[in-house]
Amino acid sequence: MKRRLALRIKYCGTAYHGWQRQEKDITVQEVLERALETTCEEPIRTVGCGRTDAGVHARVYCVSFDSSTKIPLDRLPLALNARLPDDIAVEAAIEAEPDFNAILSCVKKEYTYQILNARIRDPFLAPYAYFHPKPLDHERMAEGAAAFVGTHDFAAVRSVGTQTKTTVRTVHYFDVERQGDMITLRVCANGFLYNMARAMIGTLLYVSQGKIASEEIPALLAKGDRRLTGPTVPAEGLALSRLWYEGAVGEMMDAEKPSKF
Repeated sequence: MKRRLALRIKYCGTAYHGWQRQEKDITVQEVLERALETTCEEPIRTVGCGRTDAGVHARVYCVSFDSSTKIPLDRLPLALNARLPDDIAVEAAIEAEPDFNAILSCVKKEYTYQILNARIRDPFLAPYAYFHPKPLDHERMAEGAAAFVGTHDFAAVRSVGTQTKTTVRTVHYFDVERQGDMITLRVCANGFLYNMARAMIGTLLYVSQGKIASEEIPALLAKGDRRLTGPTVPAEGLALSRLWYEGAVGEMMDAEKPSKF
């Protein structure tokens, strides 16, 4: 008898063309499903909590699927990790409610973006932070970020790509902080349009540079013209960093990470 299972995973997206399975390019979903099918000895089709773009990382990610495996769920992560490459790791597995769906059941998501704002690049940070050598004003960026908070039509910061019924979303918070040369931006919303987070951050770069004023952002959103807002920043600085669910899956996603031993 098949059960609905949920996994908490994490991955470095550098080598992958995003999460979702594609015909020609290698993706996280394809690699994970191969490991699941070998481990569970049955065909597996997964549902991920969202489409991350090529090169985008996930510090936390939720996957749901149906399986009749007899492997104890506390042992399933170890069995899967033995078959996965080093840049993907399964941290936990539980039985979910029969109607649980990793994307449809997700209440809200947080993305984190890192900008290395220094004169000299750091090769060890290159896969995980966008190197921007020109000075940035993080206080101006924070003022601009606050203008995105609330319920708006975000068509002005959306790239043409996947189809969606509406471009209205609710941004719950958008925080900007600086520690030394690293600027970290955290944005939480009930959903994200294609390239929305990266386009909002590109717009904040324009705010820092004086090309767009913070107080102009509401009007730009109202116009809905992608050409009037900032660029889409590179993928390497972006990571899915938190997910909110109800019930047991929510507890799994918020649980402390497993110990080393």
